Amino acid sequence: MIYIDFEGKTPVNTPENHNFKDWTPWTEQKWKTWLDSAKKYQEKIIEFNKQGEREKRNAFIDSKSAHWGKLKSWLQVLSHGKCWFSEVKDLYSHYEVEHFRPKKERREIDGKVHDGYWWLAFEYTNYRLCGNVGNRKKGGWFPLRSGSIKSEFDCRCEESETYYLLDPTDPCDPELLAFDEEGKAIPSPSCESDWERQRAEETIKRLKLSEHELLTEERKIIWQKLNMEIDQYLTAKSKLATGCNPGIREKVKAHLNNIKSYTLPTAELSSVARWCLYFRNDEKLLRLVA
Repeated sequence: MIYIDFEGKTPVNTPENHNFKDWTPWTEQKWKTWLDSAKKYQEKIIEFNKQGEREKRNAFIDSKSAHWGKLKSWLQVLSHGKCWFSEVKDLYSHYEVEHFRPKKERREIDGKVHDGYWWLAFEYTNYRLCGNVGNRKKGGWFPLRSGSIKSEFDCRCEESETYYLLDPTDPCDPELLAFDEEGKAIPSPSCESDWERQRAEETIKRLKLSEHELLTEERKIIWQKLNMEIDQYLTAKSKLATGCNPGIREKVKAHLNNIKSYTLPTAELSSVARWCLYFRNDEKLLRLVA
């Protein structure tokens, strides 16, 4: 999982990116048209809800999926083309625009089903980019901690809810996930409470972050390649320290650049690379990517 700085971002103020040649920032008018349509759809589902027509409300939401689908390219640019949850491009299958708070029904830890956050169906800040491996498994899963405030349409307080699912747009949440040398997602050593560990464990399970074999194998490969690069860097650096092989300096630089390349925001599984460096327990290595 990677942190996505979503605050204040829109398709209008997201600049061109040479890695995404098909992406062009939207005009103010195009964005206004999208927001106007979202408002119109919102009014329609509010009307259905007032009439007690839940099935019609949900069917209408489903019929307008192309509306949030228009934002998929923009969401990809924000994450350098990576799934916000798995941090890969293709191994987690095709991208979907996922509703962080589910739009039709909300499932608790025990499987109990409640009405969803239907009023957020056309709220773009509720969208996340997710491969369908995790999105299909998640479904309407969005349990709240026992005793949590629950947001309702007539009393909206999403910011006060205490929820399990880790959110890529919260700068604190991605840090609760770590990875091991076998490619498995695990609760981070930085988890300071049982609650934070529970959040990490449930997110791993519900999004198949360790269950999807292709994903874990790719993490394992990244870990092995980076470890080899680190070993070669340290070996070359030790030779350089003796001063007996001046020509080794270029090799040191090359290995150093290779190590850094694994941790760049544009690299797939950069968070895995960072945890690989962390678990080497070498302060000098950690400073390379600080």
